[in-house]
Amino acid sequence: MKVDTLSERPKLVMGPVLFHWDAQVKLDFYARMADEADIDIVHVGEVVCSKRMPFFDKHLPDVIERLHRGGKQVVVSTLALVMGGREAEMIRDVTAMADDMPGVLIEANDMSAAGLLAGHPHSIGPFVNIYNEGTLRHFARRGAVRVGLPWELPMESVQILCAHRGAVEIEMQVFGRVPLAISARCYSARAQGLHKDGCRYVCGDHCDGMDVDTLDGEAFLAVNGLQTLSHSYLDLSGDIPALQQAGVGVFRLSPHSFDMVTIAGLYRQVIDGKITSEDLQDRLFDLCGDIDLANGFLHGKPGAIFDELPDRARGE
Repeated sequence: MKVDTLSERPKLVMGPVLFHWDAQVKLDFYARMADEADIDIVHVGEVVCSKRMPFFDKHLPDVIERLHRGGKQVVVSTLALVMGGREAEMIRDVTAMADDMPGVLIEANDMSAAGLLAGHPHSIGPFVNIYNEGTLRHFARRGAVRVGLPWELPMESVQILCAHRGAVEIEMQVFGRVPLAISARCYSARAQGLHKDGCRYVCGDHCDGMDVDTLDGEAFLAVNGLQTLSHSYLDLSGDIPALQQAGVGVFRLSPHSFDMVTIAGLYRQVIDGKITSEDLQDRLFDLCGDIDLANGFLHGKPGAIFDELPDRARGE
């Protein structure tokens, strides 16, 4: 598969759905992505829990075809945690799509998938954790054409990695809850007094993750089955010009139950310089309600805080 790795126009990406949404909800979501969203790339596939895959895998061929008809590049994301033979076989099946479905790029989110994809054009997801230029060069030599950087990197590290990117596209998430950890245990099941093997898919009861508070009642984290997420929602809209200057050319939005078509349009306008980050944030609160925003990691500060840009802090 030929991939345009150094397109001059920044690309906007809709990342994989991390949550256990009803199959019809996901079908409607991808239909809107295909027909209405001003984005370039759409991710499909299961990242968090292999038990969810049978609910939607049968729909993937039709979803991929519809996205292609809508002019979108399709990326199939793989599991971030492979724990046994069953998951390993699933990874083999997904990575085989690199040969079976021309025009589809596979995103490796763990080393088993990356190994199987070596020699084929593929993407490396942020779960693989590329922290230095040597690791970046290693994956580029093995066929990676796009690399998603981890969420916790400060701008200085992003700049260094971009300076050594070669022909590889560098991608960063700019919106959505941030994945912080993944475990063999299912937190959603445990919270309901259930075991992982008999989870009853209770993770589906919380379309954006189950909020977790401290013992003092303060918002702390969110739980999505095996996955721990930030309570706050990443927003790097104010940092997009600096990221572009550093060499980041691909910007990822993580899907949530909000109007993602409108949110994608807002980020596109920021990328194109048509609205400011302040305009976007005002609209986010209108669309998403009273959510907390954060950008601390990129600014070298605790990830949960929102480090305001100097002009906004002065009220200009």
